[in-house]
Amino acid sequence: MKPTFDMNALRTMVAGAELGSFARAATRLGRSQSAVSMQLKKLEEQTGRPLFRRNGRGLVPTEAGDALLAYARRIVALNDEAAASLGAIAAVATVKLGLPQDFAEDVLPDVILRFSRKWPLVEVEAHAGRNYSLGDDVQAGRLDVAIAFSRPGTDPQGTRIASLPMLWLGGKRVAEPSSDGAIPLVLFDHPCLYRQAALETLEAAAPRWRFALTTPSLPGLWAALRSGLGITVRTSHRIPPGIHDVRREFGLPRLPRVEVRLFAGSELSPAASDLRDILNEVVRARLAGRASGD
Repeated sequence: MKPTFDMNALRTMVAGAELGSFARAATRLGRSQSAVSMQLKKLEEQTGRPLFRRNGRGLVPTEAGDALLAYARRIVALNDEAAASLGAIAAVATVKLGLPQDFAEDVLPDVILRFSRKWPLVEVEAHAGRNYSLGDDVQAGRLDVAIAFSRPGTDPQGTRIASLPMLWLGGKRVAEPSSDGAIPLVLFDHPCLYRQAALETLEAAAPRWRFALTTPSLPGLWAALRSGLGITVRTSHRIPPGIHDVRREFGLPRLPRVEVRLFAGSELSPAASDLRDILNEVVRARLAGRASGD
């Protein structure tokens, strides 16, 4: 007979993978570590294969474990979604959304509002953070849906939604180049495609530059520009008051364009599929008029 996997064991497996630790998974799920170990052992007995291997003090999936983990994510998501649709509050379905900080103030609230009207019992787990990992997070199953910026021609994954110009931006009190003529830059820390585009463009044009500030925070970047600390590279999407295009003031070269791409898992639940469609519609509407799309 084919094995019938235990839902709690699959949920533990998914939680351990997402949290990077089965000890933390035990805490989140309200179970003892010994109970978690027994659940994982039961899964291995049912499959007849080792699903985990030791890596230092922790466990990481084997090839068979990775294969089962992909199915476990889908099984748990569908189970929770079915429970939510039938009013079983004890098991709330969750969909996971990722997007850059640039879209946190306008796209994210609109998407959540529209989605919650259609799926009132499904929780949205939103990750508004660094752009560079969002596509990989979808591919690895850590996110269901995401939008991310991408350099044209560099990312074959995802669906191109729009193309935006990159701009040199500064505050009203734009910092002057230093005595040696170096342009002060305010940029995200590595890795960041805007940082890469800025440095590549400046190197090609041969002007001198220096780092005035590096930060992982978009609000921190805008604050530095308002104070006149330096200039940065971003798109025209939601430029805050007091920030403007300074390319002509500094005699800077033109920057390349950047794409906005939509990433979605290959096996989405109905709720996650609706989230993907809503995200697509909202982003296209927000970027209309300032982007060239497909």
